[in-house]
Amino acid sequence: MSNFKTTSAGRIDKILAKELDVSRNQVEKLIKDGLVLVNGKGVSKTSFKVVEGDEVEYEIKEAQKRVAPPIDFDVEVLYEDDYLLVVNKPSGLVVHPAPSVKEPTLVDWLIHKGISLSTISGEERHGIVHRIDKETTGALVVAKTNEAHEKLSEQLQDKSMGRYYLALIDCPLKDDTVVDKPIGRNPNNRLKMDVVPHGKTAKTEFVKLAQTIYDVELIAAKLFTGRTHQIRVHLNTLGRHILGDDLYGFKTKRDKIARVNLHAYLLYLVHPKTGEKMEFVAPLFDDMKDYITKYFDQESVDKKINPETMGTLFRHI
Repeated sequence: MSNFKTTSAGRIDKILAKELDVSRNQVEKLIKDGLVLVNGKGVSKTSFKVVEGDEVEYEIKEAQKRVAPPIDFDVEVLYEDDYLLVVNKPSGLVVHPAPSVKEPTLVDWLIHKGISLSTISGEERHGIVHRIDKETTGALVVAKTNEAHEKLSEQLQDKSMGRYYLALIDCPLKDDTVVDKPIGRNPNNRLKMDVVPHGKTAKTEFVKLAQTIYDVELIAAKLFTGRTHQIRVHLNTLGRHILGDDLYGFKTKRDKIARVNLHAYLLYLVHPKTGEKMEFVAPLFDDMKDYITKYFDQESVDKKINPETMGTLFRHI
């Protein structure tokens, strides 16, 4: 059985649904099947109250595990060797399986391609060192060995690995700025994250790049932490929204802007075996590229997002 210690008090169905990122109906079935224990004792009611520090054990039986759908797509590989793989993730592709995910994921694609993957993150997250949201595009590194996975994870902690993002937003920022506000699950909508008093530390730096006559602005962002929806949530605190991000307040119809216009453009890391500093640029996908070409001064944009100088735009480290 898998297990975790609770970090807050509340109903077991709410706590477990949040931990597993599944619906409370799915948790209810686990409880009814006798597959949930608290401090070693079986739980029979979804309303059972836990307190901070309780040990929760649960089991997802083989029959409940997801069968991967057929793979009918491909993913651009930016770099590959015996230790790691860097891909340019397209929009609409979930990174790893979860009980609520029915469509094929990046992990499914990796397994389908026969790519060797680390096993540190468990069978559903083979090789995944860091992730990006379903609609977000761009550079993502995958570890092929456990040793590479450990070293890349350490780099996430000490900030020697990171990414610079590009985004199109609906109203220009007043200035380059840093947002340092804690993020947690929105108490009123579990699909959303929000700035909450007892959330996890989250810090993002935003830099203005170029602006259209229609007030749409191209910005760059650097993450100092890796919280779910972090860039989107922090922009929302500034009253700004990424084009296509109707979850956090951008007003649009999906037939006009199909997805969140956020792209992990530049990935930097230290090779886990050789120690070499490496950078990978993920080309923009056609939707963002065409918009920028149509409405911005392409020469000016290209100069701003030059991989050799992009890091100098950010004041903080």
